[in-house]
Amino acid sequence: MQTTGTTAIATHLSPDGDRYFDGMADKFADSLYGKARGELRLDLLDRLLPEMLALDGQPALDVGGGLGQLSGWLAERGHEVTLCEPADDMLRRARESLAGTSVTALPLPLQALPERLPGPWPLITCHAVLEWMADPRAALATLARLLAPQGQLSLMVFNHDALRFSNVVKGNLDRVLADRLAGQGRRKRLTPISPLRHDEILAWAGENGLAVTHCAGVRVFHDYLQDPPADDEQYRKLLELELRYSRREPYWRLGRYLLYTLRALPDNAEETLR
Repeated sequence: MQTTGTTAIATHLSPDGDRYFDGMADKFADSLYGKARGELRLDLLDRLLPEMLALDGQPALDVGGGLGQLSGWLAERGHEVTLCEPADDMLRRARESLAGTSVTALPLPLQALPERLPGPWPLITCHAVLEWMADPRAALATLARLLAPQGQLSLMVFNHDALRFSNVVKGNLDRVLADRLAGQGRRKRLTPISPLRHDEILAWAGENGLAVTHCAGVRVFHDYLQDPPADDEQYRKLLELELRYSRREPYWRLGRYLLYTLRALPDNAEETLR
């Protein structure tokens, strides 16, 4: 708990300054995945991931796996999955929903993985995690060290440019001019503390011997709509548009999330990142 003046402010930051989601499993299940934005995110990943990853049933590490949707998706496709999630109630819900599958769920933060689960891993997924970390650059370096040679990292991050654009659309002009876009990790607000830009991902990938092989935007239109889809037919049309433009310039760059496939290069390999 932090105190500002005479007002107590509840925070959800770890000792490392990362945002954890203890006590928020219900909020994620109801306010996010119980609404069109969460359903759309999962539907888009269902279509994009098979196009962007070579999925051969290889062992997979799901970092910050939350409620377990992605781990379950991988398990259904024949992967033996290790899910890591530091928030107790998130982990409990994941274990309940994934009982009887090939998923092992462990209470580990990203920083503990080099010691506890060093791999090397042929497939790592890390979706909507780096933007909640105090040092996302160091987090990506940690993930790179866990990858096997030629291993794949499926990375999804909250897009800083989309956050700026949506705030302008909402009329929060002073906030944008002052560049006060990042969240503070207070109470149950879900504005990321470290929203990320495409050029940062490219630079950090290069620092860690990772080649960016695929890029996509997730929810390139939905979050700018005045009203959510009113019925199943509107949702179907929106999903079709999202898929059509999710990998096209300039639309993918304004997706609420940026989705990447990064591949670990052999030592001393030279490859141009795109």
